[in-house]
Amino acid sequence: MPLFMHQVAYSPEGWTAILSNPQNRIEAVRSAIEKLGGKVVSGWLSFGQHDVVAITEMPDHVSAAAIGIAFAGGGTCKNVQTTQLLTQEEGLRAMKQAAECGYRPATTRAA
Repeated sequence: MPLFMHQVAYSPEGWTAILSNPQNRIEAVRSAIEKLGGKVVSGWLSFGQHDVVAITEMPDHVSAAAIGIAFAGGGTCKNVQTTQLLTQEEGLRAMKQAAECGYRPATTRAA
């Protein structure tokens, strides 16, 4: 199943709610992810631009987008970013395909 990284930044209202009722938000979203056919691989609180980072396996990009939309639509996040991840094997296959696809940059003269 494809892997996705979800990065979430809480709004001030989101932090207010969490501070008044501390909770493990990875566990709180697990059932919604599973309802979409996905699985939580891991999750962390983080410092910096995003407050939470989660890695999920989702059946497809539509399901990954759906959970991102649900996070964003909940009203307690100021930023939600979802990125599809490639395994090392998939990355190597992509590199090999890129090398063989015949793409020519705009700076290359036509033959």
